[in-house]
Amino acid sequence: MTKPIVDIIIPAYNEEDSIGKVLQDIPKDWVRDILVCNNASTDNTAEVAQKNGGRVLLQPQKGYGSACLKGIEYIKNQEKKPDIVVFLDGDYSDHPEELPKVVRPILEDGMDMVIGSRALGNMQAGAMMPQQVFGNWLATTLIRLIYKYEFTDLGPFRAIRYDKLMEIEMQDPDFGWTVEMQVKAAKFGLKCTEVPVTYRKRIGVSKVSGTIRGTILAGHKILWTIFKLI
Repeated sequence: MTKPIVDIIIPAYNEEDSIGKVLQDIPKDWVRDILVCNNASTDNTAEVAQKNGGRVLLQPQKGYGSACLKGIEYIKNQEKKPDIVVFLDGDYSDHPEELPKVVRPILEDGMDMVIGSRALGNMQAGAMMPQQVFGNWLATTLIRLIYKYEFTDLGPFRAIRYDKLMEIEMQDPDFGWTVEMQVKAAKFGLKCTEVPVTYRKRIGVSKVSGTIRGTILAGHKILWTIFKLI
């Protein structure tokens, strides 16, 4: 089997304490490009990422989805496109060394998209706030009821075939990014699966679940996205 071209997109906002660890743990023999999308950080995220082998892209427009879209824009302009795009958070809550496990169903089972499920995997106590656990359950339940697709998580660690990523035309600039991808995967009939991944407490305070305002905004956006795309 020909070795696939894998590019990684990492949205990062003020992750100077964690981004180096994330980049160090990525199995380099599996990836071509590691794109750290610096999302208007006010700390040394960019410098630390560059020092640890990341290709830093500047995205001054705040928003998780905006950062991911910056990475996609970069990839689209490459002469040689990747076979697979992997999305990974920059806070070191995911285990980057599990990347082979996440992409394997695409390579061996013909899947189009793979979600790294924290619900199915080994999650450190306190790694997810109660509101996150409930939000994930509610969102995946609604996706199952409305779109007839089985997911257990909206986990950020995920892999998707590049051609399918182009097909679903991602647009959300902020909190609705992960659920938009899964809902569109269902609407477009993509072959999806999940693999259990390990999850730990993030380094630093979450910009979403770490504040009441962030939690409310994220919850509202996730639900709005699910119903908007029906």
